[in-house]
Amino acid sequence: MARISYDEQTAAAFKAVREVPRDGLAEWREAVRRHLRPSPGMTLVDIGAGTGAFAAAFSDWFGLRVLAVEPSQAMRSRIERTAAVEVLEGDAAGLPLPDASGDAAWLSLVVQHIPNLAVAAREIRRVLRPGAPVLIRGGVSGTDYDGIELVRWFPETARTIDTFPSVEDTCRAFAEAGFRLEAQERVRETYAIGLERFLAQVDTLRRADTTMRGLTDEEFLRGKVRLRRAVRETVDAGTAEPRSNWLDLLVLR
Repeated sequence: MARISYDEQTAAAFKAVREVPRDGLAEWREAVRRHLRPSPGMTLVDIGAGTGAFAAAFSDWFGLRVLAVEPSQAMRSRIERTAAVEVLEGDAAGLPLPDASGDAAWLSLVVQHIPNLAVAAREIRRVLRPGAPVLIRGGVSGTDYDGIELVRWFPETARTIDTFPSVEDTCRAFAEAGFRLEAQERVRETYAIGLERFLAQVDTLRRADTTMRGLTDEEFLRGKVRLRRAVRETVDAGTAEPRSNWLDLLVLR
C-alpha cells in the first residue's frame, strides 16, 4: 500500500505541481541515455508511472515502447495514451506482463511506497530480459539531503525521507533477485518558475507530496515563512534565483 492514497484530489494536485517540466529534465535524459543505452523498439517498464511524465519523455526522447504500470486509477486516467505508451493496472509486486518481456525497468519516486522490496525485485526480475537494467530515481535515506529543494525550505521533511529505503536496503533486496548495483549518481532537475510561483503552489504540493504530508501545521507554516523571506530578498535584489533539485539515480543490473 502506498504511503499516500492517490485519489482524484491527490492525483490532480500531483499533475498540477509535482511533474517536472520536460525542459527541466535534460540532465535526467543524459543520465538515462548513458546507463540504458536506448535504441528504438526497446520496451521499458515504467513501474508506478504516476501521471505519465516520464513515460511520455522516454517515448519521445528515445523512441521506446513504454508499458506504464500504475495501481491508482486516478493517476492512470491522467496518463496520455499513445501508440508508444500502453497504460496498465498493476504494481511492483504484481506486474501484468509476461516473463522476460522488458528491456529495462524505471521506478521514479516509487521504492518508498513498496511494502516489500524483495518481493518486488523478484517480480521485476521475472519480467525483464537477462541483463536488463533497473533504474531507480528518488530521494534515498541516509544520503546527503542538501540538494533536495523541499528540505531546504521545509527541513522537517527529512524526517520522512529518513524512513525511506536506503541504498543498502535497496541493493540488499534486489541482490536476492540477482541484481547488483552498477552505478549511483546524483542528477539535477531544474524549474523555470521562480520562488514566488513556487510559494503559491506549496499548499497544493502539500496534498501531493509524501514528505510534505508528514509535516505538522506549525512546521509547514515555518517553511512558508522561509519561502516568503527568500521571495522578498529576491525581489529586493532584483535577481531571479534559479531553482533546482538533486535526486539519486541507482542503476542495478
